[in-house]
Amino acid sequence: MRRGLWFVAGAGAGIYGMVRGRRAAEALTVDGLKDRLSGLEVGARLFRDEVAQGRLDKETELRERYGLVPHGRPELEGGRHRAAAAPDTTSTPSSIDSPTASTDEEGTH
Repeated sequence: MRRGLWFVAGAGAGIYGMVRGRRAAEALTVDGLKDRLSGLEVGARLFRDEVAQGRLDKETELRERYGLVPHGRPELEGGRHRAAAAPDTTSTPSSIDSPTASTDEEGTH
């Protein structure tokens, strides 16, 4: 009985070592290294996406908590009362502000 037990244990250890050796040899080939690098790239991409999603979720949560403007809607800097103020007569309007100003292909007005 003891000899059979040691025989099975030795055979199992030999098979285990042979499988591990074959996996290590395959991993060190060009194709094996490419597979490992592509797996690392996919893992890094997934990690980056998860971190970005977590950051957006946390930022949205903080914006809701502090009552800030949600993403996607621009916040008015000066409010509407400044946009509706009377025009200043001391400054000359630029060509950007003038509705009649236009440029042709040569760049003249």
